Amino acid sequence: MAIASLAGYDGTAGTLVDTNIWIDCMDPGSRWHDWAVEQLQLLSERSPLHVNLVIYTELLVPGPDIAALDGLLDVYETLRTPLPWTCASLTAAAFALYRKYGGSKAKPLPDFYIGAHAAVANLRVLTRDPAPYRTYFPKLVVVAPVS
Repeated sequence: MAIASLAGYDGTAGTLVDTNIWIDCMDPGSRWHDWAVEQLQLLSERSPLHVNLVIYTELLVPGPDIAALDGLLDVYETLRTPLPWTCASLTAAAFALYRKYGGSKAKPLPDFYIGAHAAVANLRVLTRDPAPYRTYFPKLVVVAPVS
């Protein structure tokens, strides 16, 4: 398997929407609700939105039914995009760097898959938690609220 090359990365192939954005979108009581809905609308008008199996699975953990989740994703014509095999080596490298700098084993590996997927698929990331992406995937185009 070839190691992913990020030489041509510019984030223009669409937006990988992090789990926290969908949760904020579903929760009208979230302080980020309006921002999340606005960003989903704006970004979906510019290029495709994407979720992968990791994000989809995380969204099913609290227990919304699959039909309701699919309905929400369909509102924004969100693509269900498979994880590319080429993101495995980048995920492992980012996680190893995290551990090297003292990161706990409690940090879930799925967060690293999301960043690596975005990088190898030329996607930007929409999230309200930009620090991990900016730290371990510094080339990523990250859309996040201004703190």
